[in-house]
Amino acid sequence: MQNIFDEVGSLDRRCYEEFSLSEDLLMEHAADGMADLIKTNLVGCSKVLIVCGSGNNGADGLALARLLHQDYDVSVFLAKEPKSEMAKLQYQRCQKIGVNFTAVLDATADIIVDAVLGTGFSGVLDAKLTELFEQLNVMKCVKIACDIPSAYTFKADYALTMGALKSSMFEDKHKDFLGEIKVLDLGLSRKIYEKDSNMKLLELDDLQLPNRAKQNTHKGSYGHLAVVSGEKTGASILCAKAAFRFGTALVTLLTNENIDAPFELMQSHQLPNTTTAIALGMGLGVEFSKSELEIFLDNDLPLVLDADIFYHPLFSLLLQRKKIVITPHPKEFCQVLRVCGLADIDVVQLQQERFKYAQLFNKTYPNITLLLKGANVIIAQGAKIFVNPHGSNVLAKGGSGDVLAGLVASLLAQGYEPLSGAINASLAHVKLAKSYTGADFSLTPLDLIEGITKL
Repeated sequence: MQNIFDEVGSLDRRCYEEFSLSEDLLMEHAADGMADLIKTNLVGCSKVLIVCGSGNNGADGLALARLLHQDYDVSVFLAKEPKSEMAKLQYQRCQKIGVNFTAVLDATADIIVDAVLGTGFSGVLDAKLTELFEQLNVMKCVKIACDIPSAYTFKADYALTMGALKSSMFEDKHKDFLGEIKVLDLGLSRKIYEKDSNMKLLELDDLQLPNRAKQNTHKGSYGHLAVVSGEKTGASILCAKAAFRFGTALVTLLTNENIDAPFELMQSHQLPNTTTAIALGMGLGVEFSKSELEIFLDNDLPLVLDADIFYHPLFSLLLQRKKIVITPHPKEFCQVLRVCGLADIDVVQLQQERFKYAQLFNKTYPNITLLLKGANVIIAQGAKIFVNPHGSNVLAKGGSGDVLAGLVASLLAQGYEPLSGAINASLAHVKLAKSYTGADFSLTPLDLIEGITKL
């Protein structure tokens, strides 16, 4: 796991005040990191266009131009005249060694570096900059963002972020602009530069799969999941099949009437007394009365809640339980926020500030584990936030969420704590998508379930 920060200005100031590292020195190391990536990863590229703004992001770009000068065919395009002290200093240094400044965007460049706007920018791009980024985005070359893509409008192949990861990089709306993210050291180890953060970036090797280490066990040792099977039985069956494949030894569909289900899944009209977790909501519809559901839920078993349950009168009462994971997609999370009286927003507003609303929910319900689905999955409990950035557009299919709910529920049934269950299920889910070898539009939920055998 890596730390993520809402801002890094305080980390920079700590370098100045505690470690006697100057702003100039940090900038030189940042430029050196960018130069190293170009020299190491982009062999064969010789013509570099660096587009610079007026502030310290532009200063980073100017420092890079100086380091590449003579070894590469470097041109600098000034989108804005240097204004910050560091930008003026780096501009003078470039002039003194003869770096080429141009008023024309060279369409033959092998590499474009966007060093126009950094994390300090907030607002709306003016018409001139909007036109600039439209021109840059259609140019056919390798594109590098210095720290972050300017205003998240420059479509980068690499985002070379300075010192530490920033939370803005993991907003869903920015995912198509970042490319591969790399963190550049600023003259000292990240272990020193960074402080611990409550926000973490999950990596695929953080996945901890169910482990059957003991031999002297039986099916009762690995949990019994009950899945409430409502109006749309397909959703509950997908959830149940995923849970069974992911290690839960027994899975029972709770039904009013017997349904056509795979032979490995049991069916019952009552909650089995060996149940260790319950999954509720996927395809629920109006199959069960409120009183019937209350009978199933008259216990303190771990719960996974998804889909239709967010619109049910019981939902607000279920939030009082202690071991619970909710797995909404953005539209469903908007409903959750309304039911909880926290915000009345639409999906567009939510997607603008996903972290804000996730934190708002978990501050109000610190015992609930939230798994907010999206291009970057947010998993939050109390003050802790984990970001899973490894999702794939192959998962944009009906039923993918039912499989995810089944993975979470499977781990809860096997004894995982809710937060750990949500994290590991989410990582398994994206790993299944990454391992899918078919066309990106062709994945089905059954492909995901079958892929569990190869995790």
